[in-house]
Parts: sequence; structure tokens; C-alpha cells
Amino acid sequence: MFLDIIKAIILAIVEGLTEFLPVSSTGHLIIVNQWLNFNEPFTTLFDIVIQLGAILAVVVFFWKRLWPFSQDKVKQKTTLTLWYKIIIAVVPALLLGALFNDVIEAKLFNPWIVAIMLFIGGLAIIYVETTAIPQRFSSLGQLTYKTALAIGFIQCLAMIPGTSRSAATIIGAMLLGAARPVAAEFSFFLAIPTMLAASGYSLLKYDALLTTTELSLLAIGFVTAFFVAWLVVNFFIRYVQQHDFKLFGYYRIILGVIVLVLSFIKP
Repeated sequence: MFLDIIKAIILAIVEGLTEFLPVSSTGHLIIVNQWLNFNEPFTTLFDIVIQLGAILAVVVFFWKRLWPFSQDKVKQKTTLTLWYKIIIAVVPALLLGALFNDVIEAKLFNPWIVAIMLFIGGLAIIYVETTAIPQRFSSLGQLTYKTALAIGFIQCLAMIPGTSRSAATIIGAMLLGAARPVAAEFSFFLAIPTMLAASGYSLLKYDALLTTTELSLLAIGFVTAFFVAWLVVNFFIRYVQQHDFKLFGYYRIILGVIVLVLSFIKP
């Protein structure tokens, strides 16, 4: 039981650290699960639950920004408009996810694909950060519905493990003219319905009975992921105000190479 608790905490920390950074949480969990995991199907359920903990951290952190039922009519209109854009942006992922999710999980969830996508994503981040791209949107209010939908389609690339939903949406938004802080914030907000839908779909497919020990591990993982993700979101919002994302690009490239090497040497 003690070793299982340690596993739960480590996996939840990995999820909380990587879910909202452009480094691929799914990729990291696939990598870590090669050496440190629970028995199926519980490990799949555990990954879903800790992801929900990370989502809750975003909701709590941005609660005042996201709650649409304010007494201030101007704020209410602004918040509702933001939600309309988020809903439009999530539609492509919902449609394509419903059609191809099972196939992608069966065919692409392996360290090789993760390593390749980490490497490609790293190059893409460095390219965006070293290319002069005209900024058209310096605030979320300026983001158009058409642009939100385009970001939603770009987000679908994250269905390939190792791509990173955060990286896809942030890079996509910046390529479309969003300032770095705007791209990061919209990525956070778009994560809420996207991840809830994906997690809900996976939970519906889970039909095994849970033991008391497993329920305890889920609770530990959920709480750990929540607090770690909250700290990461707080850090990242401050980070993007003064720094670019090249560091994450280099990290992805190095990690991709390491994963490929480990794939060769792991028995």
C-alpha cells in the first residue's frame, strides 16, 4: 500500500506539473507509466482522475474570470462572450475525438510516437519564438470567433500523444496573431471543456469495481494533482508576461531524444 501511495503521488505530480505547460502531460505519463504504473484498467482510470484534479485547479484559479453571472452587466457580457468563443473552439475536438479517439489510443499511445511528437513540437515552439509574427490580438476580447474556431482545429493535433494540447493551442494562437499571454490564457480556458469531455468519455467506458485501497489512491492523486497544477498555473501566468517559450522547446527536443534512447535500451 505504501509503495502504491508513492506511485500515486509521483504520477499526480507529473500530471500537475505538465498538464498546462507546452510539454505534453499525456506524453510524460506514458513515459513514466513504462516504469511506474498500476495494473490495468485502474492505471487508466487513475490518469483520468488526476487530470480532473488539474482541471479543477484552473477553474478555481480563474473563477472570477470564468463565472458569467456577475451583477456587473459589462463583466457579464465579457465573460459570456469568452465562453461562446471557448464553446466554438472546443467543437472540433469533440467531433474528431468521438470519431477517432479509440483508434488513436490503440495505435499511437507508445513511447516512439511520444518521442517524435515531443521533438517536432519543440522545433515548432522554437520556430514560432524566433519568427516575427504580427500581433493582431493583445487581449482575449479582441480574439475573433473565426480565430477561436481555428485554434480549436489546431488543438486536435494534440490527439496525437506527445504533441501537447497546451503547446498546440498556444503555438496555434500565436501563429494566428495572439500575443503570448493571450494565447496562454485561452489555452487554459479551452482546456476546461476539452479535458472534461475527454475525461467524461473515458469514465463512461470504465466499468470495473473499485476497492477501498483504489478509492484512497484516487483521492490522493486527485488532491495532489490539484495543488501542483494550481501552483504551475500561477507560475506560468507570471512567466509568460516576461519570457518566451524557447526553454520549453529545447526541453521537448532533449526529452524526445532521451525517450528514443530509453526505448532502445528498455527490455
